Amino acid sequence: MSFDMLVKLYELPSKIEGLEELESKGIFIRRPLALDKSRILKYIANNFYENWVNECDVAFSRDPISCFIATKGDEVVGFSVYNATYKAFFGPTGVSEKYRGLGIGRVLLLRALFAMREEGYGYAIIGWVDSAKEFYEKVVGAIPIPDSFPGIYKNMISLK
Repeated sequence: MSFDMLVKLYELPSKIEGLEELESKGIFIRRPLALDKSRILKYIANNFYENWVNECDVAFSRDPISCFIATKGDEVVGFSVYNATYKAFFGPTGVSEKYRGLGIGRVLLLRALFAMREEGYGYAIIGWVDSAKEFYEKVVGAIPIPDSFPGIYKNMISLK
């Protein structure tokens, strides 16, 4: 069962735990540059879903770019997007299979939610959640929004 989740941005922790540990392993979280766009979109296309490519493409039209990436050397190993499908929405986000379990997804989530808070949002909606429910509850205290699916996604061509 899929649904959206609500996050109180004003209740996020004051700092992003785990960021320094990732950096000590050579994994860095940052906003991409505009010239990184095609490479990031290819990364998403090769590792995730077509719709996610579209959402990340929109993130590059925002100012500031509403995407964060995780890199190890010159390799993109994860990404997170916000304000793409709708304003105040977090997602999509993904981490390369080889790098899962290191806390990259957690840091990407928090970095994007911190950016939303810094931009003046009080709440964020995590769209189209299914198997990651417990992750979002644990990391940011997200709560399911009843009767929220398909919600904004009901008019997607691929859902018809």
